[in-house]
Formats: sequence, structure tokens, C-alpha cells
Amino acid sequence: MESDPSEHSELSQTSDMRKKKIKTKICLVGEKAVGKTSLIRRYVLDMFDDRYITTIGTKVSKKEIVIPRPDKGLEVHVDMTIWDIMGEKGFRELLKEAYFYGANGVLAVADITREGSLTDLDDWIDSTIKVAGKVPIIIAVNKTDLEGAIQYGDKEVSQLAKAFNSPFVYTSAKKGEKVEDVFKKLGEMTLESQLGFSEPE
Repeated sequence: MESDPSEHSELSQTSDMRKKKIKTKICLVGEKAVGKTSLIRRYVLDMFDDRYITTIGTKVSKKEIVIPRPDKGLEVHVDMTIWDIMGEKGFRELLKEAYFYGANGVLAVADITREGSLTDLDDWIDSTIKVAGKVPIIIAVNKTDLEGAIQYGDKEVSQLAKAFNSPFVYTSAKKGEKVEDVFKKLGEMTLESQLGFSEPE
């Protein structure tokens, strides 16, 4: 029985792809109780804990993702360190140099049930840019599962996203909706920034 030549082509194409490893530092920013820790927990451990515990200082989690780039002949293994900072303004000012230094990407998180958490992202993102420079940023509007308590929508989010030239995504850490997508997208954006890649068409 003859084998399908297309299978050989696919196998050889995969084996021809060079593996490349890079490290990337992702910082989550936003006011307290917007769900930063829950997003990380859902992404790294695929778990959700609705007990609110104030993050003490910073916590660093790790996750490796694989981003195939056949257009570059590469399979990129991204060693992602994800930094979670306490959402207090005073704490941000105290530790921003250490926290944001060397950041390759930022996930700016707002709570869809509190409009103030969206407007406050202005200051958080500005603080990041002052230390890390212009790095890829995605705005995550979290807690979309709380449909009866929604305080704002696309118009307000679009204004902020446009100001920083950033995409935005609606997420639910509780349901796991779009959580993996937003981290993967940010990983792809940091690749473009760190290695000078353009996004695949």
C-alpha cells in the first residue's frame, strides 16, 4: 500500500523546523480585585478560586508555550514568566522600577463591573512605559460572566485601546473564556517585538 506523499511532506516540513527558545517577561497591571491573580491561576493551572486574597507584593508564575512559525522555519518555545503585582497605587510607585524593568509585554486588566478600574489603567500603562519602554500591550476586560453588573462596553474600552494602540479582549477567569487566547496572543506579540518578526498572515 502506497503512502500518501502529502504525509511525507508534512513530516519533513515539521522536522525541518528549527527549535528556538526565548524568555519573555509578562507583567499584569490593574487595580486590586480586577482578577489578575485569577487569570494567571486559570492560565497556568487551569483553576479558578473566587476567594479574594490580596496579593502580597509580587508573585511570579511560569508557563511555556510553543508558537510554530513555519513562515520562518521555526518552532519557538517561549518560556513565559508572568508577574502579578499588588493593585495598590502606592505599592506600584514603590516597586515599579523592579517590577516593570525588562518587561516584554503587558496585560492590562480591568473589571467590567467597575468603570473606574478601566480609567485607572491609564496610569498603570503609563508607569510601565516609563520603565520598560513601548512594549506590546493587551487590555483584558475581565469578569464578563457577571452579566447583570456590567458597567461599560466597547465604546469606553475602544477609546483606551486606541490611545495605547492596543488590542482588547473580554475575558472570564471564572469560566476560562478567552484566557488562554489572550496570553497566547500576547506571547505572539512579544515574539514580533523581541525577534523582529511580523505576525503570520
